[in-house]
Amino acid sequence: MIVRKSPREIEIMRSAGKITAEALRLARELTKKGVTTDYLNEEIEKFIISKNAIPVFKGYRGFPKSICTSINEEVVHGIPSQRRLDEGDILSIDVGVRYRKYVADAALTIPVGIVSEEAERLLGVCEKSLYLAISVIKSREKLSLISRTIQEFVEENGYSVVRDYTGHGIGRSMHEDPQVPNFVSKSLLESDEILMPGVTIAIEPMICVGKPDTKVLDNRWVVVTKDGELSAHFEHTVVVTENGAEILTL
Repeated sequence: MIVRKSPREIEIMRSAGKITAEALRLARELTKKGVTTDYLNEEIEKFIISKNAIPVFKGYRGFPKSICTSINEEVVHGIPSQRRLDEGDILSIDVGVRYRKYVADAALTIPVGIVSEEAERLLGVCEKSLYLAISVIKSREKLSLISRTIQEFVEENGYSVVRDYTGHGIGRSMHEDPQVPNFVSKSLLESDEILMPGVTIAIEPMICVGKPDTKVLDNRWVVVTKDGELSAHFEHTVVVTENGAEILTL
């Protein structure tokens, strides 16, 4: 069931979104060659707690850390560790914040130093697909318009869209209805939701240089591309308004 949020709830989510955005800004500042992803996790966790908020990923379904750090071919759910970042890596950082019982979720992929032209282009296409999707949101428009916009733009640029993971509704819980796929499928069209004002969703394109197939590593968390090609991930939490959409994690 899709739950539309009241103006009071949206205001709280806006505050959660601001903390999330500031945490990602800190992540961008701290990401550099030689830094461990554990260090990023520790600093971002401290920052979130300093804002009287909770890093919602920690303990969520057993996840051991406060942020997700996915490097290169890792798509999502990378676990921070003592691994040090190398020049040319791309690092996807996903942050979720609970503030006054409401959640915001956002992600971005950061280049470490100078990266390859392919990596740079991949990041640009992924980020632009997110903002294109947000730009087409309209009150009483179908959810599939978001999915179609992402898929068409990504594939026109020669990349593939991950099929195994999607965006999602968000609010009191990290994952609520509806699912927000980054591609159009028969099942999506059969159950196509109408977006109404007050609906809050996390839109998160995950795209790959190679094929879209993924697998989960033995730790049961880290998702990687099966062919070992690079992947990128960008995400914002948004609320549908009468006139379009507002980004709550900007």
